[in-house]
Amino acid sequence: MTGTPRDDTQTTTPTTGLLAWRNAIFAIFFLSGLSLASWVARIPEMRDFTELSTQGVGLVILSGSVGSVLGLIAAPGVMARFGARLGMSTVLVIVSVGLALVGVGGSIAPSVPLVVIGLALFGFGNGAVDVMMNVEGAEAEREIGKTLMPLMHAFFSFGTVIGAGLAAAAAALGITVAAHLGVIAALIAVAAIIAVRFVPVREELGDDRSDAPRAPWRQRLREGLSVWADARLMLIGVVMLGMSFAEGGANDWLALAVVDGHGYDPAVGAAVFTVFTVAITGGRVLGGPVIDRFGRVPVLRVLAALGVAGLSLFIFASEPWMLIVGTVLWGIGCALGFPVGMSAAADVPDRRLAASRVSAVAIIGYCAFLAGPPLLGLIGEHHGLLNALLVLLGLMAMAGLAAPAARERSRPPRD
Repeated sequence: MTGTPRDDTQTTTPTTGLLAWRNAIFAIFFLSGLSLASWVARIPEMRDFTELSTQGVGLVILSGSVGSVLGLIAAPGVMARFGARLGMSTVLVIVSVGLALVGVGGSIAPSVPLVVIGLALFGFGNGAVDVMMNVEGAEAEREIGKTLMPLMHAFFSFGTVIGAGLAAAAAALGITVAAHLGVIAALIAVAAIIAVRFVPVREELGDDRSDAPRAPWRQRLREGLSVWADARLMLIGVVMLGMSFAEGGANDWLALAVVDGHGYDPAVGAAVFTVFTVAITGGRVLGGPVIDRFGRVPVLRVLAALGVAGLSLFIFASEPWMLIVGTVLWGIGCALGFPVGMSAAADVPDRRLAASRVSAVAIIGYCAFLAGPPLLGLIGEHHGLLNALLVLLGLMAMAGLAAPAARERSRPPRD
């Protein structure tokens, strides 16, 4: 992002305001991760209280996935109608309501329908806020002039770590699911309302401004949907598709592949997955300065190559060290594709289109997260889980080939 030209027609935000804006988006990413880990970590207890089978748990979780997809689709329209600031606070309150309902339906008043409704609301809110916080994050990154998206996504990871830790502590102390999730829900709602107060009003992101007329929201929505015809944007989507598929596949299948594919016990599978999470989080924490130094395209190409090498080592590992090294390279390889794709999508002179472009690639990336793991499971059922992971090799290679689409518009071509 270094050297990206600023739009002088915009009001310059003071440095303190920029830092507050950045920190507010960090907080929203953190809250999203916190909400997700809080309920996921207590699924076993909710299953016991509601007396669901494993298949039943899967169907209940599906309601959250469907809600997430609907939230992803609805987010551009919500932003066009209400703006990013009001939109983020509203959908995070919806997340809180859904989380509280899941807690009630999963413990003190066991009710599968109530859990399903809660998860649908929870998924919708998280799907919508995923788009909105990335739109705001890309805009803040552009104003500050440094690559911050990887670090923002690292804050999501920090949220999941804290959420899982708090859930484990609550379970160990015998705190009911309803009480635990109720407290987390209240915290998220209050923190979200406070955080958005530090997000500046941006007309190009749909926020109201009394001193400037705006086009009707339906017209703004139509303009936003037109970005799907942009070939370069779709190639950025290919980058995000490949990297998101690789990350989502690891989240759901890596530990099981260690156990079923390589024959290790479950404790080793959990440990190897922990290695992956540390690698991807570390890559996101350190990735911004590397991108600012070398540029998006070279970094994405190198990371795609590392990811392919890591996956190859993991799939064909015959020694424990190959498994560990492969997992580390796999995690680092897919660490930056999603956040860098967000930055690249927003890198356009017309700020009114930036939000819609980020929304479009976010939908591509998050749909890969949702649809990818079940597809790998289907392939793995018939051909073996390690063979199913070969799909990720091809997708990461495609992401590397599509990397030039993410080139900074302010940088001259290097290759």
